[in-house]
Amino acid sequence: MLEVKDILSDNSLNKPAKIEKLQDLLSEARGLQRAATEGGMDTDDGFTRNLRDIELALEKLNADMPETGAATL
Repeated sequence: MLEVKDILSDNSLNKPAKIEKLQDLLSEARGLQRAATEGGMDTDDGFTRNLRDIELALEKLNADMPETGAATL
């Protein structure tokens, strides 16, 4: 799985492509966190940190950010 730093440092991707990949990563990370929450797994295993890293990267690229919060999980 690609990581945020890999996407940001990939010079072959233009800004819209980086944003798209980060948004895909964000969606995947939210799905994993949702599954962990619903499945009774430990929710403090890095998912929250990973979500925040992705959101910060999207902000850095001035991407339109979807609403966040408990309702989005």
